[in-house]
Amino acid sequence: MNIAVKTTRQGLMQSGDGANARRSGRMLISSAGRRVGLLRCFRESAAILGLDLDILASDLKPEWSPACFEADAAFAAPPAESDAFIPQMLDLCQRQGIGLIVPTIDTELMAYAQARDQFAAIGAHVAVSDAAPVAMARDKLATAAFLSKAGIPSPRTVTADDALNDRSTLAFPLLAKPRHGSSSRGIAVVRDLDQVAAMEAVEPYVLQEILDGPEYTVSLYFDMSGALQCAVPHERLRVRGGEVEKGVTVRIPSLEDMAGSLASALNGARGAMCFQTRMAADGTPSMFEINARFGGGYPLAHKAGAPFAQWMLEEWLDLPRTAADQWRTDVLMLRFDDALFV
Repeated sequence: MNIAVKTTRQGLMQSGDGANARRSGRMLISSAGRRVGLLRCFRESAAILGLDLDILASDLKPEWSPACFEADAAFAAPPAESDAFIPQMLDLCQRQGIGLIVPTIDTELMAYAQARDQFAAIGAHVAVSDAAPVAMARDKLATAAFLSKAGIPSPRTVTADDALNDRSTLAFPLLAKPRHGSSSRGIAVVRDLDQVAAMEAVEPYVLQEILDGPEYTVSLYFDMSGALQCAVPHERLRVRGGEVEKGVTVRIPSLEDMAGSLASALNGARGAMCFQTRMAADGTPSMFEINARFGGGYPLAHKAGAPFAQWMLEEWLDLPRTAADQWRTDVLMLRFDDALFV
């Protein structure tokens, strides 16, 4: 018996007919790097949905990317901040029939957010927030101003230039962070202006009060209309290289309330996001970072019963929505090193 295959939209096909129909699709994890866990979450979700999903990956050097080897196919991409990035990714999506793009690193988010309509014009959906929340989350000074305006507790923050020119009342020691940094790059405790001057000479920095107390990440899922569907806090029990190595899901009302406050203040949030806080001794959380993408600890939320990857596929394919805030608490993640041999 011959099975007809027809393209219903970019990256999405349907084989068979009636009750025997089965959907298939092609998606891209952009700047895939080491995000093997994320890729496996999408693969697991596709199996649950009965979807034949090809997961493609791209990276600056795919031959050095474990996720690219895990993917069904991999492609080289130019630097995310180069003028060639978006044209080449558009061309890749057209040539490969990609219908869903999931960005993974901060440096590519703005390019994708600004070009989202270009991808939509060729039938490819980019799972990224609007440009305004992406720009805010990428800039730690803008994040601090946003949180202050929204009335969300956060550490007092000034620019390094403010401190060097005697416009700051914050007392040392302080936490110094690159204004546009990510993955804990360049973060250090500074104790005097000489240290601040040396860091500011390399790139713009901000200075923040040092927060005490346990650290938490809250993973968030916004649907395509911008409505918050789920918030999953986990305690960061141990961190390595800026990513959680050991973590456990927890239900803490103040963190869930904070997620609601953030969602109310954000305009244009879409897909996966996360924020980080520290909890004071009196139980008050203080938010110090927002990421407009899948966080490194997302697989913990997924295994706890909040499969953002599945919900994203359901929206893309226009399947019945199952997003709900019904995840399990006390789910422990213990990460370990593994290796791929080529």
